[in-house]
Amino acid sequence: MIPAIIVVVVVAMLGVYVSWRAGRLDRLHARLEARRAALDVALVRRSSVALELASSGLLDPATSLLLASAAHDARSAQNGQEGWGAGHGGGGGQNSGHAGRGGQNGGPGGEGGQELPESDLTRALRAVFGQPGFRDSLNGTEGAEELLTELEGAAHQVFLARKFYNDAVAATRAARRTPLVRLLRLAGGAPLPDFFEIEDSLVGTGEAGQGADMPHLTG
Repeated sequence: MIPAIIVVVVVAMLGVYVSWRAGRLDRLHARLEARRAALDVALVRRSSVALELASSGLLDPATSLLLASAAHDARSAQNGQEGWGAGHGGGGGQNSGHAGRGGQNGGPGGEGGQELPESDLTRALRAVFGQPGFRDSLNGTEGAEELLTELEGAAHQVFLARKFYNDAVAATRAARRTPLVRLLRLAGGAPLPDFFEIEDSLVGTGEAGQGADMPHLTG
């Protein structure tokens, strides 16, 4: 009798533990989706402000064309990701589809997807603001200071959103790779999420004493 009770208790405890792990995986996947959505918003805002700058008349025609082209390509890549998650609802357990945004697993990652045009936009913006005397040439120009400040904020928001998203990816990947999750297939058939890697600094490392992750275009 006692051995049977022990077996029942052990099985019950194992069931509770597996349920807890599945619930934790659900929460990690939900957090991943939320942070991916925040990153999408930040990327759209950055490309929108870049397009506004390109059409503002503050830049010379060649620079305006360069920036507008890069911003348009980034926006096209962003639009290509809309509706990606259709049919991927649910939690992180057996029916989960949350983790599928990224890289070669069908999401925006990968140099052939969204990462390359976003990095190109960063490089275009860096080229614009790297022009000798660029900021000085806009002193006193109506609306210039406000537009540059908005762009600085948008660029920094991309940096923060990407960092938070990649932190969520790292936590989800670590949880997905534990032996229990893999053995019981608690993640179902959801693909493993990939990191979102782009150039997001508008100022090179060491410039003006600032790190690569802080634009500081105005000041």
